[in-house]
Amino acid sequence: MAKKKLKKLFVLDTNVILHDYKCIYNFQENDIVIPIVALEELDFFKKGNEMINFHAREFARELDKISGDNLFNGGIQLGKEHGKLRIETGKPFSKEILESFTEKSPDHRILAITDYLHRKNPDRPVILVSKDINLRMKAKSLGLNAQDYLSDKVQDIDTLKRDIETISNINDSLIQQMYEKHEGLTAKELKVKPYPNQFYIIKGNKSSALGRYDGISATIKRIEKIKTYGIEPRNSEQTFSLDALLNPNIQLVALTGKAGTGKTLLALAAALQQEANFQQILLARPIVALSNRDLGFLPGDVNEKISPYMQPLFDNLSVIKNKFKSPSKEYQHIEELQRTDRLVITPLAYIRGRSLSNVFFIVDEAQNLSPHEIKTIITRAGEGTKFVFTGDIQQIDHPYLDMKSNGLSYLTDKMHGQEIFAHINLVKGERSFLAELASNLL
Repeated sequence: MAKKKLKKLFVLDTNVILHDYKCIYNFQENDIVIPIVALEELDFFKKGNEMINFHAREFARELDKISGDNLFNGGIQLGKEHGKLRIETGKPFSKEILESFTEKSPDHRILAITDYLHRKNPDRPVILVSKDINLRMKAKSLGLNAQDYLSDKVQDIDTLKRDIETISNINDSLIQQMYEKHEGLTAKELKVKPYPNQFYIIKGNKSSALGRYDGISATIKRIEKIKTYGIEPRNSEQTFSLDALLNPNIQLVALTGKAGTGKTLLALAAALQQEANFQQILLARPIVALSNRDLGFLPGDVNEKISPYMQPLFDNLSVIKNKFKSPSKEYQHIEELQRTDRLVITPLAYIRGRSLSNVFFIVDEAQNLSPHEIKTIITRAGEGTKFVFTGDIQQIDHPYLDMKSNGLSYLTDKMHGQEIFAHINLVKGERSFLAELASNLL
């Protein structure tokens, strides 16, 4: 007779709940414990307009739906094929914890509860789940099991570089056909197995071409370099990016790459090129306070506080405006779009609650968003809206996100192969030789 598999007991840190308020449903048949101190900490996050505040409120509502006396006494079943959820009240510090950590901080109180459950259930796996690397290390130093929240992590980060493929040794006559035939070439002719919106660098002996697989026509069509609102693509990656950004059939675009590769600049130029097709252009970014300090630390009113965070977006707009002389119609048109609020640069938190119909919406620094935040933004899309997410997954400012768990990586991984989605990873920096050198060497 097969031995029955022992259910695990997961203790959730506060930051896991703030990362994903639906997290309690992602542990399959295993049981979950919410430390009472986590509820106490959530109280501090309930007020505010940031996504983290929204998650705190939504989790409180979720608990209220399923709450009852058993939440503190034995636990409540979360549903079919799910385990039980219960709240554990505070527990005394063991001698080892007292000798290791003198301060009775919320983190150490969570450790005390985890340690208590570990001692009480010697034959059952008890695991602390936290986005805080330091807390996980503290737990392991006490002999406790600890892990990151894994439900929304990308398994293989290298798959994010798969969207551009180079094909060599192609017959020059086939490449010539790509220039002559508007309908493009079949995958069989180029001997490839493409997916929708995969990009190709096609090389022959004497000629070459850039192409994108169109899932609707099932052909690989040639891509031309197009100057867009004063911005001319300088390499194949930028050419691919503009193709996706200008394609009305591609409603969701992800541009990844290091600083200086032109991600935000290209997205803004494409938005301005197509502004007649949209009611508004929104350019937003999440605010991640420096050194994790609250915005209240900064002097001035609300506009003065957020100005330093928004300045890079205004810098990109200035680059485009400076491509034209001030009396020109293009320059004046940008000024008019800003005056009439048809072009708006704003913190991402200020967008919550707004209707997102017929909008060209660019989200910059999207690597600082959680997967749930990305989902919340996209699911607000109305008719005629196009989303562009840009960011560098190697430059994450959020304390509880990494290359595999951030929203931009998650989006790119989950949307791979969809007809309305395209991803380009830009590698070559075009800001300046100095910037490229510094990016590679420092």
